[in-house]
Amino acid sequence: MTDAITDNAARSRYELDVDGRIVFANYRRNGSTLHIPYVEAPPSLRGTGAAGRLMRGVMETARAEGLKVVPICSYASAWIRRHREYHDLLE
Repeated sequence: MTDAITDNAARSRYELDVDGRIVFANYRRNGSTLHIPYVEAPPSLRGTGAAGRLMRGVMETARAEGLKVVPICSYASAWIRRHREYHDLLE
């Protein structure tokens, strides 16, 4: 099952709606590079894997769009370190 993330371009963030609660990853695009400075999950979703599902969706989106990724926040950086299948997207 793939979680559907949305690109909320007006807020410069990718979002995952989990039963009305939003997990999000702020981003900044610079050419073909996607910088991720912040990932946030509501307290009620922490520890449920929701942020990880969001990150997987962000990385799949980056791959589909031919983007490289720069994880700035500690969560995004740690998540990508644990998921070697996305290391080719790192700038």
